[in-house]
Amino acid sequence: MLSLINGDIDSIQLNDDVLGLIVFKSDLNDPFSHLESWNEDDNTPCSWSYVKCNPKTSRVTELSLDGLALTGKINRGIQKLQRLKVLSLSNNNFTGNINALSTNNNLQKLDLSHNNLSGRIPLSLGSISSLQHLDLTGNSFSGTLSDDFFNNCSSLRYLSLSHNHLEGQIPSTLFQCSVLNSLNLSRNRFSGSFVSGFWRLERLRALDLSFNSLSGSIPLGILSLHNLKELQLQRNQFSGSLPSDIGLCPHLNRVDLSFNLFSGELPRTFQKLRSLNHFDLSKNSLSGDFPAWIGDMTGLVHLDFSSNELTGKLPSLIGNLRSLKELILSENKLSGEIPESLESCKELMVVQLKGNGFSGSIPDGLFDLGLQEMDFSGNGFTGSIPRGSSRLFESLKMLDLSRNNLTGSIPGEVGLFIHMRYLNLSWNHFNTRVPPEIEFLQNLTVLDLRNSALIGSVPADICESQSLQILQLDGNSLTGSIPEGIGNCSSLKLLSLSHNNLTGPIPKSLSNLQDLKILKLEANKLSGEIPKELGELQNLLLVNVSFNRLIGRLPVGGVFQSLDQSAIQGNLGICSPLLRGPCTLNVPKPLVIDPNSYGHGNNMPGNRASSGSGKFHHRMFLSVSVIVAISAAILIFSGVIIITLLNASVRRRLAFVDNALESIFSGSSKSGRSLMMGKLVLLNSRTSRSSSSSQEFERNPDSLLNKASRIGYVAPELECQNLRVNEKCDVYGFGVLILELVTGRRPVEYGEDSFVILSDHVRVMLEQGNVLECIDPVMEEQYSEDEVLPVLKLALVCTSQIPSNRPTMAEIVQILQVINSPVPHRIMDSF
Repeated sequence: MLSLINGDIDSIQLNDDVLGLIVFKSDLNDPFSHLESWNEDDNTPCSWSYVKCNPKTSRVTELSLDGLALTGKINRGIQKLQRLKVLSLSNNNFTGNINALSTNNNLQKLDLSHNNLSGRIPLSLGSISSLQHLDLTGNSFSGTLSDDFFNNCSSLRYLSLSHNHLEGQIPSTLFQCSVLNSLNLSRNRFSGSFVSGFWRLERLRALDLSFNSLSGSIPLGILSLHNLKELQLQRNQFSGSLPSDIGLCPHLNRVDLSFNLFSGELPRTFQKLRSLNHFDLSKNSLSGDFPAWIGDMTGLVHLDFSSNELTGKLPSLIGNLRSLKELILSENKLSGEIPESLESCKELMVVQLKGNGFSGSIPDGLFDLGLQEMDFSGNGFTGSIPRGSSRLFESLKMLDLSRNNLTGSIPGEVGLFIHMRYLNLSWNHFNTRVPPEIEFLQNLTVLDLRNSALIGSVPADICESQSLQILQLDGNSLTGSIPEGIGNCSSLKLLSLSHNNLTGPIPKSLSNLQDLKILKLEANKLSGEIPKELGELQNLLLVNVSFNRLIGRLPVGGVFQSLDQSAIQGNLGICSPLLRGPCTLNVPKPLVIDPNSYGHGNNMPGNRASSGSGKFHHRMFLSVSVIVAISAAILIFSGVIIITLLNASVRRRLAFVDNALESIFSGSSKSGRSLMMGKLVLLNSRTSRSSSSSQEFERNPDSLLNKASRIGYVAPELECQNLRVNEKCDVYGFGVLILELVTGRRPVEYGEDSFVILSDHVRVMLEQGNVLECIDPVMEEQYSEDEVLPVLKLALVCTSQIPSNRPTMAEIVQILQVINSPVPHRIMDSF
């Protein structure tokens, strides 16, 4: 009867295990069906996946679901597993709190690491006296730990609460965990001072309090931790001197005290740490000479004393560190030459000596090692760059020799560094060309050769590497043009070629650089217009093209809409309201005539020239718009004569217009300027021919009809062949004529590489408030500003690009009639 009763009890308990696991599974999402074998109809779960049972009692003792991509919450079903000793749910995505685990008093190992659990850690969890292993790493637990949290930790050997959001002081009861051998509280927000209670944990092998807000000095007493192997206190606010008895822990193999406020010299006792392989004291305020005894720590693999205030020279005994792979001594006050014994460290992979006072040449032997990173920047090294070895060609990924005094050439072997990603040789004195072999660096992402006295041209295939993101060649003496191939750098984010002697246009291929953010081309001799396609670069944030020889309008769109004056100043003729000075547009040249291509006199266009003497008979033709404009000018002249008879004051103010119009017929102008001379651009003609043409015009006024295509007089809308000449075209021609009279300049004036259209130039000067600089000095001597300026504004209205904005001839006459009254000033200003 008793055995029957016991059997019924066991059956009930077995059903509890099945029920508990089925309930636990009900709140889980199992995307890969790892728990498919869990069946509620089974009498026992011992055959289920990831479940282990006691073979004698068939009770569940272990549940290990690590890394199964499960999501969901830990529900109360887990409480049914009263004989559970091991619960491991690491590397999943469990959420919510862990209050359901408060009654599992037989737990020996609880691993919930690397999930997304949150809330406070329940106090009952710390009271499980059987618990030996507790790992809650990598969750989002928050709040403080009660000071009596570890009252029952007599069995606890492993504790990790790292990578959470715990705060406050570390509970003092923690120091009662006498058998604890691994303690990791890193990456939380614990505060307060470092208490000597840690030294009571005599079985401790690993202590990690890094990445917290602990402060104060470290008390003596660490020597009691005879078995300590790892001491990690980095990224806190500890201060004071380093405890000297650290060197009395003979089994230490890892010491990291970086990113604190430690000061003073390094204790000599550290030289006894013969088992040490990782030694990091970086980012402190340690001072004194670099320790000569460092060569006694022959087991070192990683040595980082960077960003301190260490002085002196590197000892030759540093060559004894045959296992050393990483030597990082940047940002100290070290000096002298690099000892050649360092070449004996055959395992070296990283050498960083940046920001010291080292001098002398770079040992050739270092370039025979299999280094991956080499940073010697910000020192006083002299001589040339060693050529390197085949071993280095296959290993080096980062080379920074910037801000030294290196000379000579950049060796062509630089193209053999097949894994090179970062190359910085800036701020040296090479006085050599950019090696074209750089194109072979297929993995290069950063190339910085600034201010290194480089000469020659930019290599055409410098962008052969599709991975290049930063290219800086500014501050050299590079010549030639920017190669079109630079548009092949599809990954380029920063391009700086400023402060060189580059010439030619800005290549349109730059518009292919869709990832480009910064473009610096200032202080060169670049010419032409800025390619309008650059306005389509949506990621472009900064552009500087100042102090070149650029002309024309800025691209529309993108960053060009918000450029300030400093980014475009100092050019020949960029058109922008931010700049003072001429605006030069690189537009197609107006209609030009070669007088040798046409006959004289009344020859019809269809007549062919006689071939007897090998000379051609020339014809010249004139557009209707100029004919009408000249006729309108005669009409205006007659109107002005009538107006002067009615108003003597107005007659005096318009006298300069009368004289100017009369010059049309007399062929003469002030200061010896002939309005009829030089107004026609001749192709392949000599000065004598141009002069004779002008004389012929003076003898024959009818030849005016053969000048109808004179440059600058034709209204812009006549470029469309289907439009007919109308009065607005005549007004445009008349406006150009007035501008020519007032300024004494030609409608179109040519330079070496560009030309200036008079109406555009005067309009820009008017917008900048400098229009009076356009007036012919002879005109200024005879007429006042109040007389000339209104007529100049009238001419600009007549030459408007939009025909409907131009006045009629009748309105022009009315304006001239009232030019002497106060009202016209308001009328003209309204234009």
